[in-house]
Amino acid sequence: MITVRQAGRADARELGTTLAAAFQDDPVMSWIVPDPRRRAAGLPHFFTAMARHVYTPFGACELATDPESAGAGATLWGPPGQWHGTPAADLRTLPGILRAFGRRTMAGKQLGDLLAEHHPREPHWYLSMIGTTPEARGAGFGQALLRSRLDRVDAEGAAAYLESSNPDNIGYYERFGFAVTGELRVPGGPPLWPMWRPATA
Repeated sequence: MITVRQAGRADARELGTTLAAAFQDDPVMSWIVPDPRRRAAGLPHFFTAMARHVYTPFGACELATDPESAGAGATLWGPPGQWHGTPAADLRTLPGILRAFGRRTMAGKQLGDLLAEHHPREPHWYLSMIGTTPEARGAGFGQALLRSRLDRVDAEGAAAYLESSNPDNIGYYERFGFAVTGELRVPGGPPLWPMWRPATA
């Protein structure tokens, strides 16, 4: 049975390693860090830093587990009006970003700037990251994580937003009420698809 629980600062490393495994073959992460061994070594630092310093303080990150596994799925959510980090949080994440991306840090910054420029300004919950480990894919962890937060989003009458970095996931998100609103691309990089889920009546 899959259990979804809130993840706090003490869970940042577990969130980070889970998401790193999930995004190892992601098209955008593969563009930022082309070498797969370097990517495998670096991504845990990136995701752990983002979880610890940006997202867990909001109290809206979650881990999905079952009796046979730990950290099989994870989400990083930002609540309405708080989808971006503070300058202090950004500074604290910098060592993790540098360890993850190295000489490609500016490519990561270019991508982050593009996403921020096109981020919706109307109030919404922001699904910054969702992922399951390769071994757990197709077992319902992503569905359990999405339903856990979206049920509360709907109870608030709020909207939700994400960017899909993998075309294979667009249809999956559409089943949860998200719709593609455009396409974003860093020059020389792969596309991303912003997806919006309107507030329920």
